[in-house]
Amino acid sequence: MILCLIITVVAVLLDQITKLLVVQNIAEGTFAEGLKGVFRFTYIENKGAAFGILSEHRWIFMVLSVIAIAAILFYLWKEKPQSILVRLSLGMILGGGIGNMIDRIFRGAVVDFIDLEFMRFYVFNVADSFVCVGCALLILYLILSEIREGKKKKEAQHNPSSGPKA
Repeated sequence: MILCLIITVVAVLLDQITKLLVVQNIAEGTFAEGLKGVFRFTYIENKGAAFGILSEHRWIFMVLSVIAIAAILFYLWKEKPQSILVRLSLGMILGGGIGNMIDRIFRGAVVDFIDLEFMRFYVFNVADSFVCVGCALLILYLILSEIREGKKKKEAQHNPSSGPKA
């Protein structure tokens, strides 16, 4: 649980510090050079979800965020997962969710600023990155768990000595 808490706090701090730097140093709707040809910092405020969808329904995302955050916290409290990968991934998802929730509550919109130049993609932020990487790690954990379970079942089928003896 401590690892998850540390990751959550680090994610929220990195997210909020980077957003503060962008808001203080870049005018909304403009950009500053990052690594030429790779990314630039483009300050936009997103009132919707990913890609700006449902921008006039901020309350939906606030409710969904509260439910998701509460569900993760409940799972961590109830299940106390032993896997470092699960704790790491849930801490990242939790931190990213809280970071964007802070924006929605105090700014009325989420500050986005990472603009990839090498491919046309939507502008996003550090919190979004934590959520996406956390989800990817959780998916990786689930895939690896399924593979392990499949191997165990296969071994049990091929090893008749593990069954009852006559």
